[in-house]
Amino acid sequence: MATMPPDRHAPSHPPLRPIGARRVVRRLLTLVAAVAVGAGLLAAPAHAAPSVDEIDRQIDKQWEQLEPTIENYNKVRAQLKVNKKKSADLEKKMVPLELESALAMSRVGDIAARYYMTGPSQEIGALLVNTKPGTLGEQLVILDRLAEQQRKQVAGVLAIRDKYNAQKQKLDKLIETQAKQADELAAKKKHIDAEIKRLTALLPVSSVRPANCPKIDGVLSKAARTAITTACAQVGDPYVWGATGPNSFDCSGLTQYAYKAAGIYLTHFTGAQWREGKAVSRSEARPGDLVFFYGDLHHVGLYLGNGLMVHAPRTGKPVQVSSISYQPVAGFRRPY
Repeated sequence: MATMPPDRHAPSHPPLRPIGARRVVRRLLTLVAAVAVGAGLLAAPAHAAPSVDEIDRQIDKQWEQLEPTIENYNKVRAQLKVNKKKSADLEKKMVPLELESALAMSRVGDIAARYYMTGPSQEIGALLVNTKPGTLGEQLVILDRLAEQQRKQVAGVLAIRDKYNAQKQKLDKLIETQAKQADELAAKKKHIDAEIKRLTALLPVSSVRPANCPKIDGVLSKAARTAITTACAQVGDPYVWGATGPNSFDCSGLTQYAYKAAGIYLTHFTGAQWREGKAVSRSEARPGDLVFFYGDLHHVGLYLGNGLMVHAPRTGKPVQVSSISYQPVAGFRRPY
């Protein structure tokens, strides 16, 4: 029997695929996608550490809470100094008052002992038997006046002594209260300063010295020029709270130091320095004026003109020249 040739026009059948091939393909695609995603995650940068500028802004924010505390501490410390001097002056005044009072009391005691306890002396007895007209009456009037004079003297001395005693007691109580306030402020400052120190430690150490003060043009008073020259010579000195120089300063310590060189004494407290100067409008401000910031006046600098000042900014920032626009200006004062 002859073999029939194959029919070339018969339809061909596709090759058989392994069982589950589609499922394997799907798994492979899923695996590839997972690997791609994982690679993307590995390539994505981790959360970046805060930049120097960000940390600086954090410190500035903390400083807005700290600086009012420092200036309140300066205020209490200045009040303590004044009141302790007043108390010491009163104590000195009271020494002669107490001695005078003791002497006056002794004289009154002698009169009382002689005329009211032991009876009249021989001199008084002689007066009683003296028949000369007017003598007895005149002597008794004199004796009575002497006693009255002693009583008035003692009463006057005691009144003055009591007045000073009352004032001293009031001052002592005030000093005690202020000492407690100073301790509380120091404790609060210590707490906030710890956070400032932590943030400051994150900043890189910089040896770059701040720019010096610009040349001041125009006519200046002798006091203003001396204050500016003195303050500008401190550029680069560190900020230390409560410091008034000569090698470190806080804000009101720097302005106090600058004007002390000019023979003008300012209290080491921004609020007092505001009151110790005369008001000057912003348009009339000139180099040498004090420029204050914030509603509670907790920061001060020495104005240089053209929107610039020299000041002691905060911990971590030395004495430097800055624009006055980076803080809200409260006003200007001229201390001379």
